Amino acid sequence: MLISPIISRAEAVMAQQNLDENSDSRRLFHGRGRCYPGLEAVVLDYYQPVLLLSLFADMGDVWEQALLQALRPLLVKYQLQGVMVARRYQRDAAGEWLWRSESLADVFFARRGSLKFTIKLGERQNTGYFLDMEPGRQWLEGITRGRKVLNLFSYTCAFTVVAAAAGASEVVNVDMARGALKQGQLNQQLNADVDGVARCKMRFLAENILKSWSRIRRPGPYDIIIIDPPSFQKGSFVARDDYKKVLRRIPQLANPGADILICLNAPELGEDFIRGAINEVCPACEFQQRLSPSEDFPDISPEQQLKLFHYRFEGETEQVQR
Repeated sequence: MLISPIISRAEAVMAQQNLDENSDSRRLFHGRGRCYPGLEAVVLDYYQPVLLLSLFADMGDVWEQALLQALRPLLVKYQLQGVMVARRYQRDAAGEWLWRSESLADVFFARRGSLKFTIKLGERQNTGYFLDMEPGRQWLEGITRGRKVLNLFSYTCAFTVVAAAAGASEVVNVDMARGALKQGQLNQQLNADVDGVARCKMRFLAENILKSWSRIRRPGPYDIIIIDPPSFQKGSFVARDDYKKVLRRIPQLANPGADILICLNAPELGEDFIRGAINEVCPACEFQQRLSPSEDFPDISPEQQLKLFHYRFEGETEQVQR
């Protein structure tokens, strides 16, 4: 029964981090990158004090229980209190506890240094915090002090909290999901005691981005723009069809010299898709780098994993008649 690669990898990451109640959330095992034959459907994440096992195919009850038993020594060693399984192959299936301690609370957070973010374990497919986006967060906190940030498709506003903590002067969040923005506001409040977060001006705009450019432009222009759309959300955004519609608006939104983070989480679309789109609709943006992916997310195909591109806008802000 194929389990040992999961335990070996998880044990290595946990030992490296020397886990405690303030440890960063991490991916302990990433089978989705197809680097572990036979385990392509398995993902294991750490959110103190629990593990979240996500399955993208049915591995069977016997396998699940065998994995739980193999994890027991780590659960004891690091004083963890639960293991939840999310069966992603079942539409809208709620998470199920494989094991939980009686003292485990029902409120959970993702942690990143001194910051914490509300997450929804077992209530929906996404927790509300994307572990694979860590290279983008590191990039952002290194350039954001004193700058105005536009966070498009902001979801639960993790980028926003990181930018504020790193000294951003203002962050404008835009997403059509009001529930996600409310969670983003809660994330702001959770970190209000962190230096920078309380002082940063924040706006939360519940808008359909493709139809609301005038309202998005109004607080601008911006020094940093983050574009992190869903790859496919029927009726809202389809990357192949809609990404150019966003990219062509950059000259109306960006200050000269603005840094742009362009995110693409569509395995079927490679690096050439973004490069070609930028060259066609926003040639004033100059490619700087593709950010290195997190080591926690190994993948046999760099073209299929999360792609993060840093561009710089070298044109002049385009004035639009109101």
